[in-house]
Amino acid sequence: MKKTFVPIVIFTYNRVDPLILMIQNLLKNIDREYTDLIIFSDSWKKESDRENVLKVRNYLYTIKGFNKVIIVEREKNYGLAKNIIEGVSEIINQYGKVIVLEDDLITSQNFIQYMNQALDFYKDNKQIFSVSGYTPPLKSLKKLKEDVYISYRPSSWGWGTWKDQWENIDWDVKDFEDFIKNKREVRKFNRGGIDMARMLKHCMEGKNHSWAIRWSYAMFKQNKYCVYPKVSKVQNIGFGEDATNCTGIDIYQTTLDNTDKHEFKFIQDIKINEQIVKEFRYVFSYRNKLIMRMKNYISKNFK
Repeated sequence: MKKTFVPIVIFTYNRVDPLILMIQNLLKNIDREYTDLIIFSDSWKKESDRENVLKVRNYLYTIKGFNKVIIVEREKNYGLAKNIIEGVSEIINQYGKVIVLEDDLITSQNFIQYMNQALDFYKDNKQIFSVSGYTPPLKSLKKLKEDVYISYRPSSWGWGTWKDQWENIDWDVKDFEDFIKNKREVRKFNRGGIDMARMLKHCMEGKNHSWAIRWSYAMFKQNKYCVYPKVSKVQNIGFGEDATNCTGIDIYQTTLDNTDKHEFKFIQDIKINEQIVKEFRYVFSYRNKLIMRMKNYISKNFK
């Protein structure tokens, strides 16, 4: 009987080189030949981006090695948030679950197997909102016996979820005004990182267009959790000047899994490891970001 794997949905815009690197890494995965690859190519926002968008689209039609390669060319510019929200909704309604990547992520050779096993293991656990392929390199993870841990914050860098967890998200965040006035709720939301409430506030004020912070807020409001790997299956390489939403230095650099491990040990009980959560929260702290920016400035200007 033919194996069936969760489809991988990729969102891309105008950067062909990172996209090529991503595909090259995905092709190293065992079982990629059983995986449908669905790619949403956003249209150019400005005329100066047109040439690079067309380069991306020309490359897309050369991709082989997967069960199917389906390319969706947007006829107008959607922007990242609308492209992801509508694209994921369309595919998850067809398949019931998805794995999602953006074009600035590279994956380990066991990414597909890890994501499929995790999505299968937690499919009936309504406390689990999503599965992440990425993790920051936390010190306490070295002592962890299992292959995963639980966090208050989801990650948008290589993730997967199910239809029943996706379809109930309030993308308009209708209760925002009540939430932001409630200091207790704000502190609770910030358990996943002290940048979270600030990012949501900026989103609602139109200062950013993040779909991911609204997604994170939905997980918080529903009192659910995200599963993270002990060793990262995803690395973000998109912290450049031409990145859509992430610019500047890469303060989230991690160690990509380079093992040949293809069977993973998951946890049944949803328990928070407070030490891991503490280290996780520090990664997203203002102090850590300031320290990393200072180190980056020194390394660039005082070689």
